[in-house]
Amino acid sequence: MPDRIDLMQGTLDLLILQVLQWGPEHGHGIGQAIRRRSQEVLQVEHGSLYPALHRLEQKGWVASDWKMSEANRRARYYKLTPKGKRQLLQEQSRWRQLVRAVARTMKPVKE
Repeated sequence: MPDRIDLMQGTLDLLILQVLQWGPEHGHGIGQAIRRRSQEVLQVEHGSLYPALHRLEQKGWVASDWKMSEANRRARYYKLTPKGKRQLLQEQSRWRQLVRAVARTMKPVKE
C-alpha cells in the first residue's frame, strides 16, 4: 500500500493507550480502531500489536481479562489502568513536543 506509514518506535504504545482510554477492547478491535481513525493510513500487524500489548501489560499500563467478543468468541480484552492513564498523559505531551519540533524543522529558514 503506497500511502502506508511505518510507525516510529514508541508510537504504537501511544496509539494503543489512546484507543483504550475510550474503553476496554480486544486486540483485533484495537488494531481496527487505529486503522479506522487514521483513515486507513496506519495498519498495525498482529506481529507488532500483541507483543506491544504484552509489554504494556508487564509495565502495568494495561490489564486484561478474558471475555466473549461480539462474534461470540473468547477474546482477551485490554483496559487502561490508572498507571496507564498517567502514562498516556505523559506520552501525549511528548508527542506534542515532537510534532512542534518537526514542524519547526520543516519551516524554511529566513535569511
